[in-house]
Amino acid sequence: MAATSFVRMSGGEKSLSAGHPAELAEDTAALVREVRGGNPDAFGRLYQLHARVVHGILLARVPRLEVDDLVQEVFLSALRQLATLRDATAFGAWVAAIARNRANDFHRKIKETLTLPEQDWSIENSHADDSSHAQALEALTAIRKLPEAYRETLVLRLVEGMTGPEIASRTGLTPESVRVNLHRGMKMLREALRKGASRE
Repeated sequence: MAATSFVRMSGGEKSLSAGHPAELAEDTAALVREVRGGNPDAFGRLYQLHARVVHGILLARVPRLEVDDLVQEVFLSALRQLATLRDATAFGAWVAAIARNRANDFHRKIKETLTLPEQDWSIENSHADDSSHAQALEALTAIRKLPEAYRETLVLRLVEGMTGPEIASRTGLTPESVRVNLHRGMKMLREALRKGASRE
């Protein structure tokens, strides 16, 4: 299976116009100011602009069935903590950090209570009805075994459909870091999928 055929498997916001990174930052800052000024509808727009990043970060780290609920938790947490955000243009990187922390909290709580069921991560219990969906799940399983930096960037690119510049502008990573992570991550993913196919 070619890694580039990996498709978005779950719900969430459709792709919005990426725009120029500086424009995105300014639009985001304006929305943050509106929310702080008492306009709750502006937070819905912030959600639309940044939900894919949060979704991708969580999908790279937690069981697929937990992602949608955790996305909501991340944005509720962001809304409650919005007054602590010093630079309104940095909302994207800030909410991405909240998502990473929430994923870490999820795993900490799991370890404290029980062992994560293997079926939450496996293809066999994914209820896949066709081969393309099963291949997508196989790719996601392979991505989750990669180092964290590659895992997150690949999910944002291959699952969430974001461009390299869009990933950089919305996560706080440098464009060069994103390029390196995508290049190395894709190489590792292809090798992992090749090894998986050879064992079948």
